[in-house]
Amino acid sequence: MNKRILAIGAALGATTIYGLNHTIAKGVMPTYIQPFGFIVLRVVGAAFLFWIASLFGPKEKIDKKDYPRLCLAAILGMGFNMLVFFKGLALSTPINSAVLITTTPIIVLILSALVIKEKIGAQKFWGIGIGLLGALGLILFSSEVRQDAPNIPLGNIFILMNSVFYGSYLIVVKALLSKYNPLTFMKWLFTLGIFICLPFGYDEFSQIAWSTLPFEAIWPIIFVIVGTTFCTYLFNIFALTQLKASTLSVFMYVQPLVGIMYAIGTGRDNLTIVKIAGACLVFLGVYLASRRPKKS
Repeated sequence: MNKRILAIGAALGATTIYGLNHTIAKGVMPTYIQPFGFIVLRVVGAAFLFWIASLFGPKEKIDKKDYPRLCLAAILGMGFNMLVFFKGLALSTPINSAVLITTTPIIVLILSALVIKEKIGAQKFWGIGIGLLGALGLILFSSEVRQDAPNIPLGNIFILMNSVFYGSYLIVVKALLSKYNPLTFMKWLFTLGIFICLPFGYDEFSQIAWSTLPFEAIWPIIFVIVGTTFCTYLFNIFALTQLKASTLSVFMYVQPLVGIMYAIGTGRDNLTIVKIAGACLVFLGVYLASRRPKKS
C-alpha cells in the first residue's frame, strides 16, 4: 500500500482517538478516579511503553546543554498541560472540551508573535479575535447544571489553559524533535513527567480502589494510556514522515466533529445554542488563523 495513504490513515486514526478521548476519559472521572490521579496513571503507563519501544530504536544520550529545554518541555507538555486538561474535562463537558481544544493553533500563533516575533497579518488577526470570542462565549455563557459537570465555566478555563501550555510546549520542543529520535526523546519526557505530576496526583492516585474497579472503568484507563498517549504520538510521527506539517494540521478539524458525534451518540452530552454558536466562532477563527493568505 502507498505510504502516503498509510500516513493519511495514521493521521486520521490519531485525530479520531483524540476525538473519542473527550467522552471516554470523562466517563471515569470523578466516579472511579480523580483527574490528577488519572494523569499519574497516564504518564507512568506511557513512560513504561516508550521505554519498551526505545529498546528497538537507536541508543542515544541527551546532551547536557539540552537538559533545561527538556525539563521545560516536560513541565509544559507532560505536566501542566495534562493536569489542567483532565481537571477541566472533569469539571466541564465533552463537547466543550472538543471545541476548546481546537484553539491550540490560535494560541501557537499568538505565542509565536510574542516569543519569536512572527508577523500576524490582518486575516490571522481577525481569526485570533473571532476564535477567542467563541472560546470566551463558551466560558461565560455555559450555565448548564449537570451532576457530572459541576463547574462548566471553570472547567472551560482549564481546558483553554491546556491550549496555552500545549502551544508553549510545541514552541519549546521544536528544536529537540529535530535533534533526537522520537522514542529517545519521549521516554525521557514522560519519565520527567512522572516526577512533575506525582506531587499533584499522589493523593488521588492512592485513593483508587483497584480491587473494585469494574470493566467499564478499566478499559477507558487502558484506552487513555495506550491509545490517547502512546499510539497517537506514534501515528503522528509516522504521518509527519510522509505529509507536511501543514497538511497534518488539517486533520485537527476532524477531532471536534468526532468528539461531538460520539458524545451525543453515547448520550454523554447534548448540543445547546451556546455550544453551537461558540463552536462556529472557534472553527471560523481557527480556519482564518491557519489559512495561508493569498499572494498578491
